Amino acid sequence: MTTSAPESTAQVVSSEEIRDMLLNLVASYLEQPVTDIRSDVKLLDYGLDSIFALTLCGDVEDEYGIEVKSTLAWDYPTIDAITGFLHEALSERV
Repeated sequence: MTTSAPESTAQVVSSEEIRDMLLNLVASYLEQPVTDIRSDVKLLDYGLDSIFALTLCGDVEDEYGIEVKSTLAWDYPTIDAITGFLHEALSERV
């Protein structure tokens, strides 16, 4: 019988998965097709307001089980920027 270290239950989430989740969230908030949302456009250009930003934070926290600052959408103004931040944060916890 061999013993091994317990495997981590956390999984690495790819940047593509994170980006897709964020694109779908923003499209849902805006009631637009996801194909109309670009990941390199500032969320402010889509009409981001404080309620939208806080809702995004809550959805990210629920999806990934991490706490993010309420300024997430202001600190990382595009989906690409948020994706990079989240990918790094999630990779660190594995």
